[in-house]
Amino acid sequence: MSMAVAGLLAGMALGFAGYFGGFGAFILVAALGAIGFVAGRFLDGDLESGEFFRPRSGDRDRRR
Repeated sequence: MSMAVAGLLAGMALGFAGYFGGFGAFILVAALGAIGFVAGRFLDGDLESGEFFRPRSGDRDRRR
């Protein structure tokens, strides 16, 4: 499936959620879609858990 088709399906799902369920449903569908996207990228091997939990560089500590 191309990214254009995936974007079309996601937009349609958000549109239906917003129309039939209101703004709260729109936000819920958008949040669950984002979580699913990140989980899919993680399972495909495009992301590593260390990218989320890696400590920052020492630049912040040097300012003190």
